[in-house]
Amino acid sequence: MICQEIFASLSLSGPGVGSARIDEQWLQGRSVFGGLQALLGVRAMRSLLGDPLPLRTLQTTFIAPLPSGLVRVEARQLRSGKSTVHAEARLYDGEQLVCLIVAVFGAARPSSIAIEPPPVVAAKTPEQSAELPFVAGITPPFLRMFRMRWADGAFPFCGGSRASTQIWAELRDAPVIDESAVIALADSIPSPALSLFRRPSPASSLTWTLEFLRAHVDVPAAPWLIDATVTSAGDGYGAQTATLFDHQGRAVALSRQSVVIFG
Repeated sequence: MICQEIFASLSLSGPGVGSARIDEQWLQGRSVFGGLQALLGVRAMRSLLGDPLPLRTLQTTFIAPLPSGLVRVEARQLRSGKSTVHAEARLYDGEQLVCLIVAVFGAARPSSIAIEPPPVVAAKTPEQSAELPFVAGITPPFLRMFRMRWADGAFPFCGGSRASTQIWAELRDAPVIDESAVIALADSIPSPALSLFRRPSPASSLTWTLEFLRAHVDVPAAPWLIDATVTSAGDGYGAQTATLFDHQGRAVALSRQSVVIFG
């Protein structure tokens, strides 16, 4: 399981309300890794749910940087219907709201429509792909928790010719890939826009939507392929999409982000 030490530190004073202490190793620039912020919100929301409904959609807005240290989490249920539950979680740094997360949990329902996303064609196998090294002062500290190998596209800040990448990503300490690991993996890769730069330049997510394409994820740990593309960029903002494929090449989640690009 991902981030066990963080989850263990999440102390709930009541259903959906609690706090956690986050180490500097999870920083991404000035802020805590966005995937971890979303994980804390989902964890708090799940403490409110009576049934373990599958997570269908996760919408996250990063309002302000969250420094390492103590973070407060407050979750509440917005609506419970026959099949779906809407909930939200808010993360605070002191009295400052830093992150707002809205999730939809949904039970399966009968349907005559079943569309399977097309399988991915990886440019290289994990063994053939070049691994991103950790460079202190340039690579965000949280990336030490992940292993990333480039199957296609350029490394960040290497002056690539296109803003698209295929990256084999895996968590170094996760024995299985579950819901938490998918959330972490989906937000882990550098924006493909950074591949176009020839020198280090920061980028930061504004909003992030993660759509689960499969109801249940609980498989042995293995590299997952993340196929990402910046679809539009201008005025310092970029829109990017990414599809996560499991170790069998099946599409599991679709990620969409609005990113601020500095430089």
